[in-house]
Amino acid sequence: MTKPVLFDMTPATLQTWVTDMGAPKFRAAQIGEWLARGAPDFAVMKNLPTDFREKLDDMAQTLPVRVIKKLQSADGATTKFLMELHDGEQIECVLMRTSYGNSVCVSSQAGCAMGCRFCASTLLGVKRNLTANEILAQVLTAQWELRGDRGTSRPNGDPNNGDVSHIVIMGTGEPLMNTQNVIDFMERAHTTLGIGWRRITLSTCGIVPGIRDLIAWGRPINLAISLHAPTDALRSQIMPINNKYPLADVLAAADDFTALHNRQLMIEYILLGRKNQDGDTELFNATPELAESLANLLQGKNCMVNLIPWNAVDERDFAAPSGNAVHRFQDILIRHGIHTRIRRERGTDIGSACGQLRLNNAKGDKK
Repeated sequence: MTKPVLFDMTPATLQTWVTDMGAPKFRAAQIGEWLARGAPDFAVMKNLPTDFREKLDDMAQTLPVRVIKKLQSADGATTKFLMELHDGEQIECVLMRTSYGNSVCVSSQAGCAMGCRFCASTLLGVKRNLTANEILAQVLTAQWELRGDRGTSRPNGDPNNGDVSHIVIMGTGEPLMNTQNVIDFMERAHTTLGIGWRRITLSTCGIVPGIRDLIAWGRPINLAISLHAPTDALRSQIMPINNKYPLADVLAAADDFTALHNRQLMIEYILLGRKNQDGDTELFNATPELAESLANLLQGKNCMVNLIPWNAVDERDFAAPSGNAVHRFQDILIRHGIHTRIRRERGTDIGSACGQLRLNNAKGDKK
């Protein structure tokens, strides 16, 4: 029997549930405060009687996600959480400690149906959409990690002091195939956690109706487009969604979004190579000619290109291009006036870099 999730209850419902257990109603407010901090279990709720906490543990769970594995990068800056949902599905989220703040990369679906040829997240397909609460609970879990075992801010001077400051919706799944739940999550992250709109970034492979929904919603978040090729023919080879929403339609919708909010569009471009029969890496979408094509495609747009050298996925037959090839690609874009940077990947040693997140990491799959 699945235990009820207290985080999913309204304050009134939680109060009724608590009083039905025979506890005074003020206990519901205490529990609610712990839930808002992201309490992972009842044992941490030290202001509740021990026997009441034990009873709660037998009857319910706190959050709609449960951490079943936590991996820490060698440099200590990145933490990846493997989480289980109430129905046994699994997701991952990543906490990144940076010079500009603490950023959390959240998943929006269990699995992904987009079928991008270079990505691990889509290997097992999509299982289901996540609820707004399941997405928000990922952020609260990361915040609890930052704050320590009482869910309160650590003393000044602690190197891990600080709350979550940025959210990127770039984990497993396509956010705009789960648009309403993702919008509800962003609204709640803004109102309850105080995350500014300009510190929330949503990444999409180009679901045009979803981008139009974001325009209608009207909030000035950051929009990132996973482009990865400057022509429809090449993009369709590695991103099947391009057959439904070609480049021109995707960029037209993105232009309308950026014009509405005067926000710079982020273009994500994973640089891919392939091993030939001699074992040498041949460039796939990272040739100088394709850099010229990308520069022409983006000319005059208010955008910034994030170049991402491919991160290894065992089941995929791509290879990372050389550093020289990456910088040559960047130099061509810069020469054409395109704002470009090479993304510093975080957590590659724990399988948490771009394109590496996957399902069922605890069930025997490789990182």
